[in-house]
Amino acid sequence: MICRPAYRYRERVLTILLTRHGQTNESVPDRYLGRRMPASLSERGRRDARALGERLAAVPIDRVISSPLDRARETAQLIVGERALEVEVDDRLIEFDYGAWEGMVVADVQRQMPAEFEMYEANPAIYHVGGGENGQQAARRAVALVDYLLEWWAGAGDTTVLLVGHSSINRALLAAVSGVPLPDYRRRFLQDWVNLTVLTWKDVDGGPLLSLVNDMSHVRGTSGATWLEEA
Repeated sequence: MICRPAYRYRERVLTILLTRHGQTNESVPDRYLGRRMPASLSERGRRDARALGERLAAVPIDRVISSPLDRARETAQLIVGERALEVEVDDRLIEFDYGAWEGMVVADVQRQMPAEFEMYEANPAIYHVGGGENGQQAARRAVALVDYLLEWWAGAGDTTVLLVGHSSINRALLAAVSGVPLPDYRRRFLQDWVNLTVLTWKDVDGGPLLSLVNDMSHVRGTSGATWLEEA
């Protein structure tokens, strides 16, 4: 295991540690696993969540907020481990409503509904996936959660919040808060299972610094707050 020295922040910041739930028993083949199809973490999903928990073991975390879906809540609890931290649940982190595409394998949608899939690929910000939700709707609720956290923090001191969400909602959030055009949220961002993405705010009115994006080095034994400069 790679161990890192102690780190500290040089300024008072709000840090959001963002991750996606672990791999599930429905994740392979790749499908639109939204909010209605039951899915439990696979053994790999649990192992990766524990690895992220070990990576963050020495990192102070003030709050843990999860999507209400079981796969995200279980991931959050495995990351928390033995810490005396409550896993809060917030509907604003729930995965997209994929409508009629819910549970469908991506390759089957491409083959059976090529025109609809092409519209989705062209502009996922406005296309209602399977008649369900579009990127604009999802981004609004994700940004509302971030705005709430910024207001709650309000520059009070170094504060760290762990958010456990899903691939699409996380990418929509990242595009919205970083100023990337929302139609590009799927093209510009990746969110692998139990990755580590780090955003930091120095003030409530400024945008975040993306210190780390979709990092998976914890599954190879990396430990510590590797996104920070050494004290």
